Amino acid sequence: MLATAWPAPFDDEQWVFELKWDGVRCILTSANGVVLTSRTGNDMTARYPGLARLALPDDLVLDGEIVALDDAGHPSFELLQSRMNVVPSGGAMVPITYVVFDLLVNGTSTLHLPLEERTAQLRGLDLPPPIVVADSYPASSAAIWSFVQEHDLEGIVAKRLGSRYVPGSRSPDWRKVGHFKQLRAVVGGYTPGSGGRAATFGSLLLGLVDDDKLRWIGAVGSGFDDQALRAIRSALDEMRVVASPFHDDPAIPAGSTWVEPRLVAMVRYKQWTAAGRVRAPSFKGFTDAPAATVTWQSEGPGAR
Repeated sequence: MLATAWPAPFDDEQWVFELKWDGVRCILTSANGVVLTSRTGNDMTARYPGLARLALPDDLVLDGEIVALDDAGHPSFELLQSRMNVVPSGGAMVPITYVVFDLLVNGTSTLHLPLEERTAQLRGLDLPPPIVVADSYPASSAAIWSFVQEHDLEGIVAKRLGSRYVPGSRSPDWRKVGHFKQLRAVVGGYTPGSGGRAATFGSLLLGLVDDDKLRWIGAVGSGFDDQALRAIRSALDEMRVVASPFHDDPAIPAGSTWVEPRLVAMVRYKQWTAAGRVRAPSFKGFTDAPAATVTWQSEGPGAR
């Protein structure tokens, strides 16, 4: 069951509110052993042996999120990435937690039960670590949203009381409110497009002024309609230069085309990574701010 996007937090006595966990969605099935299944139906069991070895009651199906917690106890998708596509071979691994937020089977199917009854049964289970049950807060999202903002977390999920669990549905009974930020960034180049974008571009390379060049902070490829793609590509063609305006960075995509660092884009994003990249950027438009004022100090991770 998936949540629909919602623009802002809200208060309503018919809803409860949870943290939006920044991890990997996973169905845990316990029947003659534990099996972990991704949202796309892939078997993830071998990647998380700590969960696979748990002794759980048979005929149990849980819905939750696999997360990695940083030193402050906050979920970190960046930490989790080191585990997501690797089958452990006995070396040191990033510890994970399985945060459970719904119960699909408890001996018999619970899909038809209202949310609060499924939650009550879930809280009554004796689940061993690293499994934890997500907290929920009734009626008002104000306190949990303040916590999300203070600790720079992923967002919140609202769930309607009385709602049933509908597998495969993006239901209006679940609402997700993402916690996004916005910054200005200088466009220093673009990557080639493919398919329907073959005549325009794939993404814009973003940077912030740092001394005499740009520090690369990532590439944005979403948020453009067809008209914008054509107009931006036309402007970029007039700004092409031979030399890169960026400081050397091996992570900059090979085959990129460089442009004069004059255009300043407004970009929405989720978080900064430890490597100094913006995560999940989306293009929101251009601003007339002088590029020279869009610096690492004014827009980077430590800026306020």
